Amino acid sequence: MNQQQRQDAIVELVRRQGYASIEQLTEHFSVTPQTIRRDLNALAEEGMIRRVHGGAGLESSTVNTAYSTRKNLNLEAKRRIAALVASHIPDHASLFINIGTSNEVVAEALLDHQGLEVITNNLNVAAILQHKEDFNVIIAGGQVRSRDGGIIGEATIDFINQFKVDFGIIGISGIDEDGSLLEFDYQEARVAQAIIRNSRQVYLTADHSKFHRNPVVRQGNIAQLDALFTDRQPPERIVHLMQVNDVALHIA
Repeated sequence: MNQQQRQDAIVELVRRQGYASIEQLTEHFSVTPQTIRRDLNALAEEGMIRRVHGGAGLESSTVNTAYSTRKNLNLEAKRRIAALVASHIPDHASLFINIGTSNEVVAEALLDHQGLEVITNNLNVAAILQHKEDFNVIIAGGQVRSRDGGIIGEATIDFINQFKVDFGIIGISGIDEDGSLLEFDYQEARVAQAIIRNSRQVYLTADHSKFHRNPVVRQGNIAQLDALFTDRQPPERIVHLMQVNDVALHIA
């Protein structure tokens, strides 16, 4: 078992049990405690687990990681994913881009495009795209979240419902093995649902850490997607659901 396989197995074990001690993991994988500590520290930095004294536990299902931390988590993977998403968006297309650090990187990757019309409920996305003179950037109205510049609320949903666009680019906080798309914020999930309903094609951006997180709010289901853009092969059950529902898989 190589390092990547061992770390994936650690995440699965912690997810099943809710907690695993260094002693248990050392015995289970027949490696030194130092090796397990390095694995746990690396996994915690990626947001895959929560490092606790003597072992590791699950990330919170009710409170998301701070925006400043999420912005730098798996950044290289997000850049690869963003470049791949951008390659599937033609010039002169219309699109929604919603809340999320991955989608902010997608916005940066779209700057070489021409003539896009972008509707967003993310102030950071609007700031990234505003200097492109040939882009038409439209910001949704609503309540601005101070922690990340996301715009949410009933006014946001009403605004989004006025449009029908070519592509909806959405992010996610977690993907359950039953195909549920999960978020931490009920209002954010409702806005994302409106984006899904009003997009001809729905693209989800999600780095590998999202397959091992369990937020509490159901946003939708993987069957509603046209394509998933990620950086590693998803778990087997998710791949099966995608195949059954004809959802394209793009691995950066």
